[in-house]
Amino acid sequence: MTQIKITTKIKAPIEIVFDNCRNIDIHQYSASKTNEKAIAGRTSGLINKGETVTWKGKHFGINLNHQSMITKMDFPNYFVDEQLKGHFKNFKHQHFFTQKENQTIMTDILDYETPFGFVGKLFDKLLLKNHLIKFIIYRNAILKELSENHQNQPPQNRNAF
Repeated sequence: MTQIKITTKIKAPIEIVFDNCRNIDIHQYSASKTNEKAIAGRTSGLINKGETVTWKGKHFGINLNHQSMITKMDFPNYFVDEQLKGHFKNFKHQHFFTQKENQTIMTDILDYETPFGFVGKLFDKLLLKNHLIKFIIYRNAILKELSENHQNQPPQNRNAF
């Protein structure tokens, strides 16, 4: 099992950061490099506890689908999305939010396990973990920019960031 933990400080109210983090449209915007699209379940707006979303995106030159469900939610402090179907053996992404003075501390904890035994572990060590870290850091930079500008929708121009 691999764990990634990333903390991002955002100068915006916790409610704005929380909602932007679970906004399907903002996720699609932030994942434009991998051409991720929500193709089933909740495909736009704010995803809630018990709802699913199926993503289709291109990673490592391969089109992949990933279906996840919001399994836990405590507005505006915490939510969890977990894989229902996809290419991971296990995948759980916890999102924590804490308000401190004039900023929100957003912490992502991603726990996942690759299939294919030794080959999967080697792929994770050589490529996957770094890919996921970069993906989350880039996504969080966009969340930070939008939240600090009190925006709850992605810009129409995909080249804005």
